[in-house]
Amino acid sequence: MVLNPGSTIGVLGGGQLGRMLAIAARRMGYRIHVLDPVEDCPTAHVADLQVTAHYDDIDAVKQFAQHVDVITFEFENVPAESLNAIAAIHPILPSPEVLHTCRHRVREKQFLDSNGIPVAPFHVCQSADDVAAGLEKLGAPAILKSAEFGYDGKGQIRIDTPDAEAATHAWQTIDAPLCVLEKFVRFSREISVVCARTTTGEFAAYPPGQNDHANHILDITTVPAQLPDHVTQQAIELAHHIADAIGLVGVLAVEMFLLDDNQLIINELAPRPHNSGHYTFDACVTCQFEQQLRAICGLPLGDPSLLRPAAAMANLLGDLWPPTHSHSPSTTHNATDPNWPAMLAHHDVKLHLYGKQSAKPGRKMGHLTTMADTPESAQQKVIAARDALKNI
Repeated sequence: MVLNPGSTIGVLGGGQLGRMLAIAARRMGYRIHVLDPVEDCPTAHVADLQVTAHYDDIDAVKQFAQHVDVITFEFENVPAESLNAIAAIHPILPSPEVLHTCRHRVREKQFLDSNGIPVAPFHVCQSADDVAAGLEKLGAPAILKSAEFGYDGKGQIRIDTPDAEAATHAWQTIDAPLCVLEKFVRFSREISVVCARTTTGEFAAYPPGQNDHANHILDITTVPAQLPDHVTQQAIELAHHIADAIGLVGVLAVEMFLLDDNQLIINELAPRPHNSGHYTFDACVTCQFEQQLRAICGLPLGDPSLLRPAAAMANLLGDLWPPTHSHSPSTTHNATDPNWPAMLAHHDVKLHLYGKQSAKPGRKMGHLTTMADTPESAQQKVIAARDALKNI
């Protein structure tokens, strides 16, 4: 199946990932329809049509599917019933089977392990007793994670002692019917490889990026990660192996831990464009969103090469926006107050805002990107530009 420019792409989810996909699609002459329960969502600002409906509204999603040529997603927790209803009308890419695996930590770990892909030792838990048994098997410290609905550090807790009391406390804190307990691994850095694959098996990968977090949320991505050549090659080969094994059609982000002995283990998979790949919008010949579009439309992939030797991306969280004086109990902020002129005085730093209606602490409101001759220089520049936003 080849969908040429002029075709209509359906997107499930209207956040920043859908918005940037829509921008890339419009540039290439495609039309975009988005389904999201929030009226005036970020993607709607650049889409041709928004259908405002909940993801479990079967009638609405079926009607949505009838007016597009292919469907993709930027929100992974679409109910299986809705995905099945859509798939009976038009293709969903990546496939519902890929989504079924990657959005569930237990299935994801079991898939990786069964395909010989290195992961941290883990134990599946359905009770506090299972957690205690897992701690006896794996030792402490360990990380207990809910099987579903976890992101940006949510749905997980660290356990530092291998006793029954700690197991019970962790299980009650997570409060989920199914969890995975992972042995804590000491790593020197976290990296990610964003890659794309087509129906014909064509594969392309961006250089591994180094990810630095603050409060469990991605803060800075610097590219390329400073790795020995053989580790860089191994990271890309692991991503390629995973993409082939899972039957990917679209974009996949593979998060990895680099251990002290230069071995890699896989942390998580995201079958969509990823925050750590946002720098590609400005810094690569073909950005991750155009790759997603090319892959799901049956087109050849673009060149993922960097335009300059290095790049960096810094997230802009809602914490940068000063609080309003509203008497409302919400924590919304005024979205006009950061010092944009001071930031934009950094002439080689690019600003991306997502058009969200309100700013909240920890909420991703936008990002900055820059390019440079070295990763260190790129990181310094993007941090300086972000710091300028605070100079009110």
